[in-house]
Amino acid sequence: MSRLSRPHLFRNAIRADFAARSIDLAAAVLAFAIGIVTLAHAADPPRVASINLCTDQLLMALADPAQIVGLSPYSRDAVRSHAADEAKNYRRLSGEAEDVLILGPDVVVATPYTKHATRELLKQQGMRVAEFDVAKSIDDVKDQIRRMGDLVRHPDRAEMQIARLDAAIARARKATARKRYQVLALSRRGWVSGADSLASTLLSATGLTNAASRLGIRYGGFAKLETIVAARPDLILISDGSNIAEDQGSALLLHPALEKMYPPSRRIIVPEDLTVCGGPMLADALERLVAELERIGGL
Repeated sequence: MSRLSRPHLFRNAIRADFAARSIDLAAAVLAFAIGIVTLAHAADPPRVASINLCTDQLLMALADPAQIVGLSPYSRDAVRSHAADEAKNYRRLSGEAEDVLILGPDVVVATPYTKHATRELLKQQGMRVAEFDVAKSIDDVKDQIRRMGDLVRHPDRAEMQIARLDAAIARARKATARKRYQVLALSRRGWVSGADSLASTLLSATGLTNAASRLGIRYGGFAKLETIVAARPDLILISDGSNIAEDQGSALLLHPALEKMYPPSRRIIVPEDLTVCGGPMLADALERLVAELERIGGL
């Protein structure tokens, strides 16, 4: 090789090295940009779909409207959902997996009692499914409010709801401090809410006692009319004060024997939509309970 060609080789080597470094720098810049976009996306509040009545209400209480992809088929049921009117602002899902998969939320919230096949199909398709069990105590309720608050990235809202619930409990305890009634939570066809139920938790939180323990009912079960009458609770807690029996299920509550022993002045009426699920609506249930005791002159 001649001496004249060596400077050319040197310059070519420098150019090649510069080109390689430029490619590496461009790749690094691109990777950095992608990383920033990925982190920004991860920081976005998650989009959430609910396929259960109780998770519907927790979600609406704590998430931004834009985060709610859709709600369960029963979200607009005014009898059981305290947020039925608000639910009309959101897509109503079928309860099956298909429409959830099409909408592609970041998280699906449900309970362990939501249709098993639906939950499993969503998981198999890579969906994150967060399951909220049935709340049976005030502590359970608070835990679920906090968990949903963390999931939707609004823990401050969760703490505000818990503070509201604590304040309602304190007011109810103060109001009922002088009277320790035995109360039987009674529903259609003689269903009695047991000592380990959410209804019992509400009663005990206010200093009242669930008379179901007299019947030996722990979780819940049906009781015969004769058994209910023999238990002789001070008051009965029902969800509907109607004096018309729409069907056989509600007829038992208007049986002459019960009407004689428990006229309106001995019946506490707390609508079903306030007690079906554990959530922020329990503060309203406690307020209603105290108002009912004041109505019947029990305080």
